[in-house]
Amino acid sequence: MTPLLVLLFGIAPSTAVGTDLLYAAITKVSGIPVHAKKGHIDWGVVGWLSLGSLPASGITLLVLQDLHTSPAFEALLKKSVGVALIITAAAILWKASRRGVLSFTGGVDEVNSQNTTSLELPLKRPVILTVITGMVIGCLVTLSSIGAGAVGTVVLVFLYPRFPITRIVGTDIAHAVPLTLLAGLGHLSLGHVNFSLLINLLMGSIPGIWLGSHASSSLSERWSRPILAILLLVIAAKMIGV
Repeated sequence: MTPLLVLLFGIAPSTAVGTDLLYAAITKVSGIPVHAKKGHIDWGVVGWLSLGSLPASGITLLVLQDLHTSPAFEALLKKSVGVALIITAAAILWKASRRGVLSFTGGVDEVNSQNTTSLELPLKRPVILTVITGMVIGCLVTLSSIGAGAVGTVVLVFLYPRFPITRIVGTDIAHAVPLTLLAGLGHLSLGHVNFSLLINLLMGSIPGIWLGSHASSSLSERWSRPILAILLLVIAAKMIGV
C-alpha cells in the first residue's frame, strides 16, 4: 500500500506511512474475534511481542518527532520503506521455498495448516528472542508501515516451529493491531494522516477483499509468491533510488 501511494499517486512518504498504519489497524481488527474464537491466538506470545514492539514504536516516534521538520525526513522514510520491502520479499521467498520443502518431505505443511483449536504441547518459548523480535518489528513498522505481516509470520515460524500455521497467523494479526494503531496515532500527532485518503482506502478494500478472495483460489502459490517477491524488489529499488 505505502509504495503504491508514493510511486503511483505522488503521496508524501510520511503521509503514506501514517495513513497506511491506521488503515491496517482498522482492517486487521476485525480478524481478532474470529481467530480468538477458534483458538488461533497465543496471547502469551502476543504479549511478549508487544513488550518489545510497543516501546520500540514509541521511541521511534519520538525520534521522528525531532526529525520530521528536517528536509531529509521524507527521503529517510522513503528509503525505510524500500528496506522493509526487501526484507518482506526475502520473507515471502523463504516461505515459498519452505512450503515446497515441507510438502515434498511428507505433508508436514498439510498437518500444520489444519484448523487446530487447542494445541496442548510442551512448547519451548524463547521469551527473550520474542521480545527482541518485537522491538525490531516495532521500529520497522513505525518507519515504513511494513513488516507486521510476512516478516512477522516468518519470524514466528522460526521461533515457534511447532505452532500450526493458523496459530502463527492469528497471533501475528493480534500483535499487529495494537502496534499499527499506536504507530498510526503517533504519525497522526505529527500530521501524517490524510483522512480523506483513509476513507477512500477503506471503501476500496471492501470490493478488493471480495475480488482477492475469489481470485486467490485460481492462483498457484508456486508462481504468485516469487512474482510478488520480484515485484517488491523492483519497487524497493525504486524507493531506495537504485
